[in-house]
Formats: sequence, structure tokens, C-alpha cells
Amino acid sequence: CPTAADLHRPNGTRVCAQLYSDNSPYYDQCCAGDVLVVPPGTDMPYMPRGWSARASSLVVGTRCELTVWDSKGKKGKSRRFGA
Repeated sequence: CPTAADLHRPNGTRVCAQLYSDNSPYYDQCCAGDVLVVPPGTDMPYMPRGWSARASSLVVGTRCELTVWDSKGKKGKSRRFGA
């Protein structure tokens, strides 16, 4: 997995979080598969098409916080992740 400080796009712009579709019991194989990039300031009450219940690994960038909910529309229990 990339480190929190390494999250950025190829053009150098900052990324607050990356979610990955594939998981593994081995840490070096966790951040694999499709990637959902979360730019700074993003507010997504619904997961994009094809991502519902699919994210299995994530990395949150420095100076960022990712809050997720267990139900659509920001309902249900929530959990916060940081770098």
C-alpha cells in the first residue's frame, strides 16, 4: 500500500484517500484491484456505481479524514479513518 504521504495523482495534485477493491491476508497484497480516488473536499452521500460493499482496503492521506457510513445517504453507524 502507498503511505499516507505518498497519496497524489500523477500530475502532483493531492489525494485524500484511495479505496481498493481487492484484499489479502498479506499486507503487501492488500491495496490491489480497482482504485477509487477521493480528492480533498469530496462529499459523496452514495458510493459510485459498482463500489457498494466492494471496498476492502483503504489509505487516507495526511491532513485528511475519511468518514464512512454503513447505510446509503449517510445513515446508520459511521466510522472515521485518518492517516
